[in-house]
Amino acid sequence: MTAEKLRSHTARDLAQMARQNGVAGWHSMRKEELIGSLVKLARKRVLKTNVAHASGVQNLSSSNGASASTDPQALKSIHHLQQKLATIKNLASSTSGKNSSEVVDDRLVVMVRDPYWLHAYWELSQRSVDRAQAAMGQHWHTAKPVLRIFRLMEAGTSVHQRDIAIHGGVSNWYIDVNDPPAEFRLAIGYLSENGTFHCLARSNSVQTPPAGTSDAVDENWADVAENADRIYAMSGGYSHRGTSRELQELLEERLQRPLGTPMSTRFGHGASSLDDTNNQMRFVIDAELIIFGAADRGAHVTLQGEPVQLRSDGTFAVRLNLPDRRQVIPIVASTADGVEQRTVILAVERNTKTMEPVVRDLPR
Repeated sequence: MTAEKLRSHTARDLAQMARQNGVAGWHSMRKEELIGSLVKLARKRVLKTNVAHASGVQNLSSSNGASASTDPQALKSIHHLQQKLATIKNLASSTSGKNSSEVVDDRLVVMVRDPYWLHAYWELSQRSVDRAQAAMGQHWHTAKPVLRIFRLMEAGTSVHQRDIAIHGGVSNWYIDVNDPPAEFRLAIGYLSENGTFHCLARSNSVQTPPAGTSDAVDENWADVAENADRIYAMSGGYSHRGTSRELQELLEERLQRPLGTPMSTRFGHGASSLDDTNNQMRFVIDAELIIFGAADRGAHVTLQGEPVQLRSDGTFAVRLNLPDRRQVIPIVASTADGVEQRTVILAVERNTKTMEPVVRDLPR
């Protein structure tokens, strides 16, 4: 897969390829960015194939040890490949900042990034990996570390959707999901060629929000710490069912501050120590409407009579003011030759109500 071949595809086709291959942030990339990401992914796969070939060399040397032992250079190369393969397979050799010997409890935590992406984070001990190797026996040499995705159904059952091959040396992974809103749970472990799966840890369950509720329309993701409160909220932190204990502990551990409402955490309590009790708390709310969609490339699209600029793949996004009233918004698309025309009407109503303030007595 070369950059020249990829340039012959449309931006929409490239985005679909990036999505199917798990490229993080594909939905906000332009064509050249998609091409660069796919080329980089292809190079990684070539490297992985070379490593797999090296694994075959390792197995061959095991069955023909006499001839290999006579060549010190060959033994050195095989030893180097063995170390490299062990690192790729070992999930306890992560970049979490903790040594695997310091990990007491294995944990896998999943967070919601937006309607189509989850973020998984794990900490696993070397002891657990060693137990997996002993349990899988002869199948261990074909085993590969995977994230297993389950979709939770309304009846309380779970459906195995797919497995994502990962590798040692990392402690987190981005996962693309479909059909929001939906509820998911993950498992991490080793999968052998005969289908045997040895689970090391299971995650909390999360529910993705409906499509269109994400405020990241044309932005790349920032660091988790910068969006921790939003991630906590989308992962159920402020809902009636609450978030998982593991997720809350993980975020609070990384941020070194509590998460949740002020009533449960007293976060921001110091702001109430002002002497002037007559000052009213400033709290102003406004709203905007984001309309997004897609049309054929070359089509002419208008929104409320104004032309809409299409991206190279035919998609568009328009941000409008949302006044406190009902409004009807027509969106019209016409083919380039004007032969066919289609119209979609959006009826939107905003009704803002300001409730009476509540003032609580502070504990002495």
